[in-house]
Amino acid sequence: MSVSNLSNRASTCFFDKDAESQGGQSGAASDQRWDLSDLYASADAWNEARLAAAAGLGALADYEGRLGESGAVLADFLTAYFDAQKVISQLYTYASLAADQDLRESTGLERQSLIQGTASQFGQTVSFVEPELIALGAVCLRSFVDDEVRLAPYDHYLSDLIRQQKHVLTDAEEKILAAASESMATANAAYRVLSNADIDWPRIELSTGETVLLDASGYGNYRQLDSREDRERVFRAFFEKHHQYRNTFATTLQGQVKNHIFSSRVRGYDSCLERALDGENIPAGVYRTLVQVVNDSLPTLHRYFRLRGRMLGIEDLRYFDIYPELVDRDLVYKIDQCKAITLDAVRPLGNEYVSSMADALDKPWMDVYPREGKRSGAYMAGSAYDVHPYLMLNHHDDYNSLSTFAHEWGHAMHSLLSNEAQPFAKASYATFVAEVASIVNETLLSDRLIANAEAAGDDETRLFFLTEALEGMRGTFFRQTMFGEFELNIHEEVEQGGALSGDKLTQMYGDILRRYHGHDEGVLTIDDVVCTEWGYIPHFYMNFYVYQYATSMAAAFAVVERIRREGDVARQAYLAALSAGGSAHPYEILKEAGLDMADASVYQAVVNRMDEVLDQVGALL
Repeated sequence: MSVSNLSNRASTCFFDKDAESQGGQSGAASDQRWDLSDLYASADAWNEARLAAAAGLGALADYEGRLGESGAVLADFLTAYFDAQKVISQLYTYASLAADQDLRESTGLERQSLIQGTASQFGQTVSFVEPELIALGAVCLRSFVDDEVRLAPYDHYLSDLIRQQKHVLTDAEEKILAAASESMATANAAYRVLSNADIDWPRIELSTGETVLLDASGYGNYRQLDSREDRERVFRAFFEKHHQYRNTFATTLQGQVKNHIFSSRVRGYDSCLERALDGENIPAGVYRTLVQVVNDSLPTLHRYFRLRGRMLGIEDLRYFDIYPELVDRDLVYKIDQCKAITLDAVRPLGNEYVSSMADALDKPWMDVYPREGKRSGAYMAGSAYDVHPYLMLNHHDDYNSLSTFAHEWGHAMHSLLSNEAQPFAKASYATFVAEVASIVNETLLSDRLIANAEAAGDDETRLFFLTEALEGMRGTFFRQTMFGEFELNIHEEVEQGGALSGDKLTQMYGDILRRYHGHDEGVLTIDDVVCTEWGYIPHFYMNFYVYQYATSMAAAFAVVERIRREGDVARQAYLAALSAGGSAHPYEILKEAGLDMADASVYQAVVNRMDEVLDQVGALL
């Protein structure tokens, strides 16, 4: 197993709500923090466990050449092999969480580097495993599984290995790739240093007289200002800086694409897309069907933009008019209110789900409030299998914080259900399913808030929640698919012998940006300067990851609709999908729950829902 595979497994359950979040934060400290002693009593205890894990790797190496001796020997090895992964995942979790508490502390970065080194050592130690197992052949492995009961937790792993056997290299080649994994991360690392540290980001003066810094965090904060003049100034200054560095951004992005192409070709795949999807056995039809349905449904997106222009009183809508709120409601949601509201919203998922979530909410599993040095954004870390999930929040007592709270607890409940139902080897679930769990919770929350406002006769608050729902569909379904289409285009460009210069990427991104936003139809004008936005999006370095936000929204909407229509049957099918963890491929898990993600009808459900919400907003105006 390569170190990249183990790192992916260790970080699989670090699910981040904001697909574009890169910035910092501010705020007062609070005593509502997580208790990391559930993982390790102290940093010294963590280091002792890390050293013990590293020392134990030699015992794994002793099995080289012996895996075919018997089913019993193979069971002994796989138990030790997955136990080592479990330990390293827990070590990785502690290192990451401890570092994120205060990014100013160098010890946190050092600890992360240490566990990455241990993971790399593990990857090189066990690089013989997959070639050796494949050499045994499907018949031998199946007979071992049939005869040795202790291999039952590993049957999916072994069958999946057989499925991918033509893409596994020789022992020597796997060792080389494992050793090269850290250096192949350079393009991504360089991008992050460039975008977060090295660029001298501009400062601009707003119409209020305030001077603000437009780094990624500043851009995220100020792009939604009420003043249209200020918004235009923010966009122009921020993306002119990206234009200035476009060739450097292009070099890092092309380097990452070439890494993907190298890895795909050396393993015998026809394309980067095929390799990216094959790990979880997701049909390419899922990706291409999503892109096709979204392109066919752009009139609905354009209808939303026209509504936005109408509500803002703007006839010549431009790209910098996307982010300001359409309805100004100063809603306050303290953390205890978020707990109560979310528990009420998820009642359609059943009493057992609600009871389990209520119990978890009373435990010190969250780091709630922003403070100086703390990592920005929000995520759920669920890869400490023998402990429990942890949640990083930066709670600001507003609606977005409430929505984020529901989202991350969807992930946490998924981990609890999976870890309870599955052995470690089958507990780690794919992002393709994971984001469904979080968006189901968000959707139930949105629907409950809209219904409550309607029952109260509060049209203004109802309008606020409806327009927030529209913006969620724009940002998650349409925008993330746009990113996925661009990502596919740039990979295919290089795969076919092309090159990615700064100007070429800007032209490619500009074309797709204008098509999605109805530039030629006069719906929303895309100025040249914002076509360098591709340099701002970190997910283009993540190898066909971001499309899953869109597929997950479609699946989540379908789940909620089915539960409303079919009741307990649909609810049990959904909870079974969450409890399945990684015991089957994610496409199969969702299909078993009644969702064929290669079928256009699943995605059409989002478009239909958006049209319905647009109708409701229109009726209120």
